Amino acid sequence: MPMSRIRTLVLPLAVMLIAGPAGSRTAAQHTPVERLPPDVFDVVPPSAHVRGAPGEMAVQPRPCRTLPTGDTRRRIVDVAAQEWGFFGFKVVDQADATERAALRSDAVEAGRASPDGRGGGRRLSRLPPAEAARVAASIAGYWAVTSEGSWIVEKQNEAWLGPDGTAVRWNAPWSAAFVSWVMCEAGLGAATQFQRAIAHHTYIDQAIRGRDGRAPQAAFTAYDLGETVITPGDLLCSSRRPAYRTIAERRRQIGVGARSHCDVVVKVDEARAQILAIGGNVRGAVTLKLLRGNHEAGMPLRLLDMDEDARPIFAHLKLRAGPVEANALDTSPTMKAYACPAGTRAVPFLAAAGVAVVGGIAARC
Repeated sequence: MPMSRIRTLVLPLAVMLIAGPAGSRTAAQHTPVERLPPDVFDVVPPSAHVRGAPGEMAVQPRPCRTLPTGDTRRRIVDVAAQEWGFFGFKVVDQADATERAALRSDAVEAGRASPDGRGGGRRLSRLPPAEAARVAASIAGYWAVTSEGSWIVEKQNEAWLGPDGTAVRWNAPWSAAFVSWVMCEAGLGAATQFQRAIAHHTYIDQAIRGRDGRAPQAAFTAYDLGETVITPGDLLCSSRRPAYRTIAERRRQIGVGARSHCDVVVKVDEARAQILAIGGNVRGAVTLKLLRGNHEAGMPLRLLDMDEDARPIFAHLKLRAGPVEANALDTSPTMKAYACPAGTRAVPFLAAAGVAVVGGIAARC
């Protein structure tokens, strides 16, 4: 990728990242960046899975990538990181009580729309109208890789033709669709590896069956928090209704619908005692969460669940693949492209938020 081209993309980002107040980890609004060209990072964008404008959009079936599970861990991180940049590098600090309250409010409101899209009523997007229009085809593309995606997009077309146009919110929470698309593009294209779905509990249950020896090809196995080391490429899952606290509790209700949410781990920062994870439909966007960890003598960093009373993180879905370095986010193509060019390495907001160790990125430029 020519350096001049990288600079063209980076400079607006660097300016906007400075916009947040000093010390703020969650308040800044950022300029989104375009996805990297395929010669830099080979990803089929989610928008390629649909055709047509909002109001007449239709799913355009495309196959998912299929790679050996052992080859997918780094790609999972890299794909998620690129989508995070496309949505503007939004960050939510789970240690911030205000942010936790906002996320709980989002979860309650999302509960008014069933995960199969049959409910919810008229609600406006949390994004500005122009931004909601810009990302509409991408979110539709996330839905498109699930078996139920076609009729959800059809239903959304009806909403888009209403008085609010593309400013209307999606008719169902799209966080599971986002994770499904990440796995589709990362190489877990076979349903026996990862069961793409519009609800997280579908692939959580697959991981539980994998743990129990009933899904031998499943890419993920389910563990309670603290049972095994958290590594970039793994998934962390919470549940609100029912509020599970262990895998055993979910196992007793396997196959039954549940209000749940999963995020992709992209970095484990031992020095700052935090885990960074990217999820979809978090404050209406693809957003990075800062999750607090706890150090115990001789033990790896353990997640400290700040929201355990309302929506506890109960499941650690471990990818059946060798580990990558703990700072995998820092070395992802997206972070390297937007942090490496001369004069733009010190990205103030990301550094202040503890998202990236700038020197660690620069050393690999």
